[in-house]
Amino acid sequence: MKFITIIQVVVAVLLMISILLQNRGSGLSSAFGGDFGGYYTKRGVEKFLFFASAFLSVCFIGLAIATVVLQSS
Repeated sequence: MKFITIIQVVVAVLLMISILLQNRGSGLSSAFGGDFGGYYTKRGVEKFLFFASAFLSVCFIGLAIATVVLQSS
């Protein structure tokens, strides 16, 4: 049980890091028209961070469900 909690904390920290490293727009400049508004494909590190954050979020939800199931039994 304690092992799952430790893994969940590590996954949560990695998920926060992967989300914060993604560069969508450039802060407040996109709110005032600084973003070009076009579509583009993700390449390289940006693509890796996108898939890593999706994978880590699924892992985090799975670990949260596992924690609830193990605590109820």
